[in-house]
Amino acid sequence: MTLDAIAEDARAHSLGIYGALHPTPDTAPEGIRTLVLLGPQEPGFWAHFIASTEYRDGAPDSLDRWSERVIGALADSLGLSAFYPFGGPPYQPFISWARQSGRAHVSPVGLLVHDIAGLMVSYRGALGLRERLVLPEPPPNPCLACKPQPCRNACPVAALKPGAAYDVQACKTDLDNPANDCMARGCATRRACPVSQSYGRVEAQSAFHMEAFR
Repeated sequence: MTLDAIAEDARAHSLGIYGALHPTPDTAPEGIRTLVLLGPQEPGFWAHFIASTEYRDGAPDSLDRWSERVIGALADSLGLSAFYPFGGPPYQPFISWARQSGRAHVSPVGLLVHDIAGLMVSYRGALGLRERLVLPEPPPNPCLACKPQPCRNACPVAALKPGAAYDVQACKTDLDNPANDCMARGCATRRACPVSQSYGRVEAQSAFHMEAFR
């Protein structure tokens, strides 16, 4: 089994490898020596998802159900184990796994930032292997080369700001403000990230996530 083989099969479902890691003993599922994190492959993920039965059937949790079906089938076809960031408690430690992969870092505003997805990073699931794969060196933290760091001042109500806890209530309250475009276009702070802007996530997908958040 190789990362390239996993990536090829995942690509057929508009999923990409968002990192891979050898989990620490305190975060490793039993018997798992390598974890491969999967996220939306852009551009193209949203068009792929909205054509699915889960999106069209009108039942709740469409994206989680799609992820479980698709990643579960992918795991079965490869003889691997599937893990998801939903379905708890207890929940799998995806934030810890993301940071251990070396491809996600704590941004200046506290959100995870990814080398490809920026502040739009999301994980749909992970594949677990019982073998220890040789993993490539991760790229550097993109924030280190981002001199303006526009995320620091992008939130219209300063719900996300450096050195402070995320003010969830202030964020949700302002979403009903007509001047606030986060519901239609996605979180202003996440959009401000230069890496996010080159990622290719469409506004309809961001609106879908914002509606679930509200």
